Amino acid sequence: MEPVPPPAPVAGGPAVPSSIPTPDITVYVTGKVRRPGVIPLPAGSRVIDAVTAAGGVLKGVKPDGLNLARRLIDGEQIIVGAPPGLAMPLGAATLQPSGADALAGGVVNLNAATPDQLEQLPGVGEVLARRIVEFRDTHGGFRAIDQLRAVQGIGDRKYAELKDKVTI
Repeated sequence: MEPVPPPAPVAGGPAVPSSIPTPDITVYVTGKVRRPGVIPLPAGSRVIDAVTAAGGVLKGVKPDGLNLARRLIDGEQIIVGAPPGLAMPLGAATLQPSGADALAGGVVNLNAATPDQLEQLPGVGEVLARRIVEFRDTHGGFRAIDQLRAVQGIGDRKYAELKDKVTI
């Protein structure tokens, strides 16, 4: 008796492994992607993995406003193509059309601002702006404004100057 061959994959469909591991994190990708929705991903996934799993960005949307290399956190929402000034939910990351501004009413969004935009804040130069971005990328974004205190170079005085000029 000859062995039975495994079933052939369905044409056009992805190959499905025999045992599908349970995802370690779940994120919600919405906005200007081909297939928005709740997406399970393995721990250690990055924003690019979530956007790709959502079918990629729609034509005309550029990834300039989002750090595609940042590691994701469980329960995060990624808003693709959000208009400037849109309030971001907790743990949200945005991907805005090219040239979009992270300034809303003179307040800088810590989770969306570029280093150049952060440098517009009082007492924030190139080095401190880079440290803020590094903290954001390392910790999956700011969840509270007082997390600025954890950024090297921001003490009580600098925090007092910045706290009313930033948002998350």
